Amino acid sequence: MKSVPIFRLSALAVIFLLAVSGSLLKAKDKPLSIAATTTMVADLAESVAGEYATVTGLMGPGVDPHLYKATASDINTLQSADLILYNGLHLEGRLADILVKMGRRGKLVYAVTESIPEDKLLEPEEFQGHYDPHVWFDPRLWALCVDTVVAALSKADPIHDSEFEKRGESVRATYLSYYKWGQKYMAQVKPKERFLITSHDAYNYFGRAFDFTVIGVQGISTQSEAGLADIVKIGKFIKQKGIKAIFVESSVSPAAIRRISEDSGAKIGGELFSDAMGSKGHMGKAADGSSFDLGTYEGMVKGNITTIAEALK
Repeated sequence: MKSVPIFRLSALAVIFLLAVSGSLLKAKDKPLSIAATTTMVADLAESVAGEYATVTGLMGPGVDPHLYKATASDINTLQSADLILYNGLHLEGRLADILVKMGRRGKLVYAVTESIPEDKLLEPEEFQGHYDPHVWFDPRLWALCVDTVVAALSKADPIHDSEFEKRGESVRATYLSYYKWGQKYMAQVKPKERFLITSHDAYNYFGRAFDFTVIGVQGISTQSEAGLADIVKIGKFIKQKGIKAIFVESSVSPAAIRRISEDSGAKIGGELFSDAMGSKGHMGKAADGSSFDLGTYEGMVKGNITTIAEALK
């Protein structure tokens, strides 16, 4: 049997080790692939993950998650993702069933609202035994969702868990600053004028956070439609309270609000973001001179607060 020179074996071993270590380094440095449902969840994931992940959102600006149906492309995105993040609390409707099934099959699937204590969730009577899923309208609650995202990222990519913890702390502090900003800005609106009338019942957490009486014409889900009796009743309420303005929503038909505006005399104070953020790069500006990207969670929160305050003050 012909022997192989030792120096040749050493060279081959070095080449092999370099190839293996190179492959491992590439795998280690490859960003996580994250699939997120709503624009708010996608923005939260991007904020915490930073350069360690690429986030693909299934629902774009103006999309209503209550009525959303997954496409074949969405299913491919979900199946190929390293991690799936969604809101939970029945916001995503039928899509949630698909996500739960994927989780049972071993896919890393997390509802970001899992880290919110139940005693902080609202369960209005009209929600028929379900919690209100629109928690992002209170930045203090959305800050709690950071914990779930940090845990999910650390499970998917334990090498960078300390980085996720650091970024998570920063994101939490930033979200809480939005709440403080909102409190200060809303001080312009007198308590007796703090009525928020919108297309559907999405702003209960906002109302609790900023001391508003909230009335949604259609209820929690956009699947229901406002009846004539509801429209007449709300119109009378507006006249009795002398409410100046009511609001349409970016992801809900404005028909009912327009009818109420015509009947009651209240102006339409502007368009609010409800179940989706705005378009990236579309800038908004507050009366205090601050500006914000309406395609971000910051822009969603500050844009809504600015629109409401300027119309009612």
